[in-house]
Amino acid sequence: MTTTSPAPASTSTSTSSDAPQRARRRTVTRRVVLGLALLALLALVSVLPEPRTTRDPLAPDSTSADGSRALAQILGRQGVTIHHTTSLPEAVELARAGTTLFVTSHDVLWTEHVDELAATRADLVLVDPHWLVDGYAATIEHTSTWNGALDTYPAGCTDPDAQVAGELTWGGSGFASDDPDVTLCFGDEDGAGMAVTVADGRRVTAIATGAPFTNEVLDDGGNAALALRLLGKNPVLVWYNPTTADLRGVTSEPAPGLGDLLPPWFGFVAIQLGVLVVFLALWQGRRLGPLVTEPLPVVVQAAEATRGRGRLYRRARSHGHAGAALRAATASRCAQRLGLPRSAGAEAVIDAISYASGRSPAEVSHLLYGPPPTSDTGLTHLARELDRLESEVHRP
Repeated sequence: MTTTSPAPASTSTSTSSDAPQRARRRTVTRRVVLGLALLALLALVSVLPEPRTTRDPLAPDSTSADGSRALAQILGRQGVTIHHTTSLPEAVELARAGTTLFVTSHDVLWTEHVDELAATRADLVLVDPHWLVDGYAATIEHTSTWNGALDTYPAGCTDPDAQVAGELTWGGSGFASDDPDVTLCFGDEDGAGMAVTVADGRRVTAIATGAPFTNEVLDDGGNAALALRLLGKNPVLVWYNPTTADLRGVTSEPAPGLGDLLPPWFGFVAIQLGVLVVFLALWQGRRLGPLVTEPLPVVVQAAEATRGRGRLYRRARSHGHAGAALRAATASRCAQRLGLPRSAGAEAVIDAISYASGRSPAEVSHLLYGPPPTSDTGLTHLARELDRLESEVHRP
């Protein structure tokens, strides 16, 4: 006689019990893999080089409206090597014979700075040098129009760069000269927007506005032609953007901040630790599940709960709270009997109960919303009156 083994049933039971554990392990594995992938992506982004862009006016790496990145890229495609610097000593060192030195601003430069720039052998392109222009070429003078309004002037000269540009819009600070070797363009008897001369064997070009070099209006009229011809004459261009560090008397460096005192790898490690903390919180944190009912250990009858609350009120001598509870229960039952909504106000309840019971509104108001009782006798009297009032209320 053969007997059947209960092994299949136990195997089925163990398989069904292991299923939730396998699903839980798969979920944990997916979360770990996702967290590691996020960490790897963050690490990759952290080590990627940041794009070298600024917001400085007439800077070759600035993409803002008053920047000059578009012009710099065109010059680079035409074979011009650009050395961008904001340091006066570096600009002087790079500006050699056969190069072009482009000075984009003179607002922070002083006479001694101009002397250093003028001592170089490079061709000079100067943007609005105003009263410092004679430091570069003694034959060029600075002029100022009385209103400073912008106006557009034709070339009006024999300089080939100006003739290709056609016209220039400028106003305020311009140039003048009595020397026949100085070519004045884009102006009238009050001043010119561009002055060109040869001083000490190199070309000096002073222009009253930097607008033709900006991203915003580079493609307007002949601006691109003028800018490319002025800056692309030599194969090497030193692009100098003066900063406040070139001011006279500025020799001390600012005190190091908190970021300067930290090691360079601190930011990267802090980001990684922050991501790890968030990942662990998501992994180990408990999510709120659905509500579950839990049977109470003891079932308390409503009458017993009411008597217990009454004893608490009595022990605490809280006659006011007890009276308020009695009044609220009476008003609620009467309102429900009379068909009033739960949102009905005190005046509506008083009027309805007064009409149904035949009592005056003042009497009903005194019973339901009067002063609280202050003794056991007062509480007992209030309970009796409320019970009598409720017995008199009938649905109309």
